[in-house]
Amino acid sequence: MAQWIKTSVRFDKTMENGAIKRVTEPYLVDALSFTEAEARIIEEVTPFISGEFTVSAVKKSKVSEIFWDESGDRWYQVKAAFITINEKTGAEKRSKTVFLVQASDFKGAYDNFMQGMKGTMADFEIIGITETAIMDVFKAKLTEE
Repeated sequence: MAQWIKTSVRFDKTMENGAIKRVTEPYLVDALSFTEAEARIIEEVTPFISGEFTVSAVKKSKVSEIFWDESGDRWYQVKAAFITINEKTGAEKRSKTVFLVQASDFKGAYDNFMQGMKGTMADFEIIGITETAIMDVFKAKLTEE
């Protein structure tokens, strides 16, 4: 199971009008530790950032699963509540889960989420869908040794 760690990279970015602005961009990395996440994000962003940069934050993410769509250019957070019923008391229990969905727009995020949940036997309801600031998501690099 993937452990998604959110990292923030701070650097000087040239804006469309030519001005240089200090920005912080968030990324998600599949890593086993904070140290590995920091090393991976440095490796991933180095070719794309000219000049100096720093990894300003590394923290655990609440994302439990990601639904990919290579045609999408944005990342949406989908909060869903899974509904279970206690057989002894008959009471409903809702456990909230956070998903990340890649899509081009809000409707695409909804459609991709529903497609990803197609085989799910559990009852669930969508609590919310919001666009995130996440720039990119990096899967684990699996190597054969």
